Amino acid sequence: MPDPSPEALALATRHGLPVEMLYLREEYPRDRWAEPGLDQTAAFWLQMHGSFRGHQAHMDGLVSQWRAGGDIRVLHRQLIPALQSFLQHLDGHHRIESGQYFPAMRKIEPKIAHGIDLLDRDHDAIHHTLEALFQSGLAFHQAIASNAPDAADRAARLVDTLDAGARPLLRHLEDEEDIVIPLIHLRGLPH
Repeated sequence: MPDPSPEALALATRHGLPVEMLYLREEYPRDRWAEPGLDQTAAFWLQMHGSFRGHQAHMDGLVSQWRAGGDIRVLHRQLIPALQSFLQHLDGHHRIESGQYFPAMRKIEPKIAHGIDLLDRDHDAIHHTLEALFQSGLAFHQAIASNAPDAADRAARLVDTLDAGARPLLRHLEDEEDIVIPLIHLRGLPH
């Protein structure tokens, strides 16, 4: 089977992983991950990803309330701390994955290195989104703090950036789980 095109694998347009990256998931499918006996590191990984999904859903809910006619100052008071926590946790998680876990995984299962490389490239793409979210959040915060007349516009820009980043992030989390959870459970990680 020919390698998928770079466009098909790009995080912004990807709809899942190519089958050659899913061989470990076939051996240890998602429906078995909830069974007792899942490796503790794999379980923690899923817990972290669940937390990121929860953060995203929480921020989406705050945005929905604002769009439905909510107060911009309430949006600011609730969204900015949520966004800050989300950005810090996701950035730290990705740094640990790319700096420690991914190199170990390439050694443990060289056949999956192409998939790990893809996930690492995803981190680069997501980092650009995190930077855009930080800048948009800062602009919104500064507009509220200074009672700027463009505060609603700044809020809308932040919301648009959040919306644009949600689908690729959720895609990455799912794809990463499809590679990493079976790999950790079946092959283990060095301690």
